[in-house]
Amino acid sequence: MGSKVAVFGAYGHTGRFVVADLLGRGFVPLASGRDAAKLRAAHPGLETRQASVDDPASLDRALDGAAAVLNCAGPFALTATPVLEAALRASIPYVDVAAEIEANTDTFTRFADLAADAVVVPAMAFFGGLGDLMATTAMGDWTVADEVHVAYGLSGWHPTAGTLGAGAVSRQRRTGRHVRYTGGELRYHDDPRRTVDWTFPAPLGTKPVIAEFTMTDVVTIPSHLRVPEVRTYMTVEAAEDLASTAAADGRGRSPETFLVDVVVRSGDEERRVVARGRDIYAVSAPLAVEAVHRVLSGQTKRTGVAAAGAIFDAPDFLRALSPHITMDAVSG
Repeated sequence: MGSKVAVFGAYGHTGRFVVADLLGRGFVPLASGRDAAKLRAAHPGLETRQASVDDPASLDRALDGAAAVLNCAGPFALTATPVLEAALRASIPYVDVAAEIEANTDTFTRFADLAADAVVVPAMAFFGGLGDLMATTAMGDWTVADEVHVAYGLSGWHPTAGTLGAGAVSRQRRTGRHVRYTGGELRYHDDPRRTVDWTFPAPLGTKPVIAEFTMTDVVTIPSHLRVPEVRTYMTVEAAEDLASTAAADGRGRSPETFLVDVVVRSGDEERRVVARGRDIYAVSAPLAVEAVHRVLSGQTKRTGVAAAGAIFDAPDFLRALSPHITMDAVSG
């Protein structure tokens, strides 16, 4: 029997994918969350453990006997700290799929010392984790670069209720302002967003994108790569979909496809890595589960709070995702 992995938020959209992926890889998921009835309905036959972030004792019970915990419950501004604190009390690794800029910043800053001897991997998902792995791979033997650009070419984006809720919390925390990573730091501003053209690799080609549609890559990438400018972009058609709700097929899969184009620049040189696939929520599951697998099998480079590219062998990690994501060769 494989290692037990507690999944907090197991009945959510991403949580269901994570549980299925864990089962497929021989782990034993311990399904946890606030609503016991929803847990039983979502995962019949699995051990379920009701827990709430405002009840530390319930979190301790949920993690009892687990080898690691994978937090899939947003908004992470509310869940990351209590679940991570429970993981530290249990002396087990913590992984989450947080895409919230402020929540991830909190994790890196608040637990830098408290979790120095533990293993904590935040943002191990499509936003944050994937871009960080790609940027780290593109950097290669460079120790410093001038800019990292992450352009998201989504055919559409039908967000889950969790995504919309997390976005609302983030906007409230930043009082409606936008955020950018420039000059080596996060800066908040009221400048209007601009629409520019980005030339994606074929077959997508040139598409209008919202410049500085800032995602949590601006937290993960500069947490370990020496680069003063990190900019992220989103295709206009996908950004406009954010007002809608998740559209999924009978298996919970979304039909939307994605192309992530990461460009690293140093002087006149440029390196590029491209990822292609389907369904940004479903692909977060293999990212997070591969992280848990590598942590529990000792395939890590350090301890403490660390982005994916800092704690794992980034090129090898991306190769392991080949059943789910198609990677194009690095150029430059």
